[in-house]
Formats: sequence, structure tokens, C-alpha cells
Amino acid sequence: MVISAMTRLKPKKRSLTLNGHRTSVSIEDRFWTAFLAIAKHRGMGINELAAEIDTMRDPLDGGLASAIRDYVLQWYMVRVDAGSHHD
Repeated sequence: MVISAMTRLKPKKRSLTLNGHRTSVSIEDRFWTAFLAIAKHRGMGINELAAEIDTMRDPLDGGLASAIRDYVLQWYMVRVDAGSHHD
């Protein structure tokens, strides 16, 4: 797999609606794209997935954007681990 040149490393503000309340997160393009792909894979809307992540996070550990990044990273790490072959 080839990783393309660094693009849009600066976080961009994204709007979400969690349980009827509008909010926003500042998150990098790559994490946002991965977040959208996970929601699609799970058959969920982005607001539904964000609300799920929001209920799982510990507010003392950081904000929703950090929780989304952590969720995305863990989601992909599980799949890499499941597909790894030990020699």
C-alpha cells in the first residue's frame, strides 16, 4: 500500500448532530474520511456513529474529536491484527 503525500494535516471543523444537538469537531481529512468509511461499513449515519462514540468516551480523556480519532485507529488496528500472519 502506498500512502499518498501528506494532505490537509490541519484539522477542519465538521458539523454533527448528537441526540438532536448540533456540535462540531475539528478533525483532519484522513480521519474524517476513515470515519465516514466506517459508518458506511457499519450501515450507520455519521451522526449515529458519533453519538455511539460520544457515549463510550470518558470526558476526562479528551473531547469528541480525540475520541473519533481513537475509535478510527482502533477499528483499523483490529482489522490489521485479524489479518496478520505470524511466521
